[in-house]
Amino acid sequence: MSEFCKGCGVKLQNENPDALGYVPSLDSQYCQRCYRLRHYGDVTINMQQGIATSQTLDKINELDGTVFWTVDLFNLESNLVSRLNHKLPGKDIILVLTKRDILPPTLTDAKIKAYLERRLKEEDIHVKDIIIAGYMTKEGGKSEAIIHEIEDAADKYAKNKDVIFMGMANSGKSTLVNKLLGSKELTISRNPGTTLDVIERDWHGRKLYDTPGLENDKSVLSWLPSLELKEVIPTKPLKPYICQIYEDQSFAAGGLARMDVVCNGKASIVGYFSLSLPIHRGKLADADRLWTEHLGEMLSPALDESLDTMKTWHAPRLKGKEKMDVVIQGLGWFCVSGDIQEITVKAHKGIQVTFRKAMI
Repeated sequence: MSEFCKGCGVKLQNENPDALGYVPSLDSQYCQRCYRLRHYGDVTINMQQGIATSQTLDKINELDGTVFWTVDLFNLESNLVSRLNHKLPGKDIILVLTKRDILPPTLTDAKIKAYLERRLKEEDIHVKDIIIAGYMTKEGGKSEAIIHEIEDAADKYAKNKDVIFMGMANSGKSTLVNKLLGSKELTISRNPGTTLDVIERDWHGRKLYDTPGLENDKSVLSWLPSLELKEVIPTKPLKPYICQIYEDQSFAAGGLARMDVVCNGKASIVGYFSLSLPIHRGKLADADRLWTEHLGEMLSPALDESLDTMKTWHAPRLKGKEKMDVVIQGLGWFCVSGDIQEITVKAHKGIQVTFRKAMI
């Protein structure tokens, strides 16, 4: 009989069907919530905003081990934890960049590492090594090579210590751990908050700990209903949305965010979003009417019923031949360049919009 669920780590109980950890029989290995997630993709108890990051970090600090920090490359800005070393004092950290296969192959691993090194410095984060990972949902040489690289890093940096896997919710952490363990025991889903407590496993003579995903309530993934998450989380390589503009234009990412561009001449707009998320382009002068009449219908998925409840962000001015990413956290980003006078972004008030030097 298991005391804890093998899939999410929560303590099993058979007293309250509406509470976490419920099982019809204490002989079960998986809680009812994990069973429904694994077999039907149903979310019976939503934990998108249920586990405080501080609580998870406290549990990690109680463990003696080297931290393997998984960061989703597609959702880089919402995955970074500023001054992470100060939150995990004394812990060696290895950065594992997941979902590399989602990004275009024209972005080389060398460019990714160089970009990440700069972003880590800006966020005052120090790591022992950077491992670029992807292909974890596939079998074959590429995924196996990454597994061997992580195993070698554990031998090099953890030595006789245990290893702790941590990362933001939906960063691909549990998928990676399943691959390392050569099993499918841990419950995985597109829904943030799937892992609920620390899960301990034996791994190559040491303990491996999988931990709950860190919470980020500024990401669209923490706000969007579970049935609509599949529209915004990419599972296939990105095909950039590319266009040239010569007049003021508005770009809608579903009904979740809108970018308005006022240009003085020619400008380039490249969008990096899930293939399932519709991008609508139109004249800026007609944008308010379009959102008033079609938000939640043609412009979907959406979290708002009108523009009135959305927050407005103003981008810094571009200089010369600069390229800038306009990042809607958890959703994707537009890369903009050219003769642009002004950029404003409207998004759900719970979602962070970030402006950064172009990654691609």
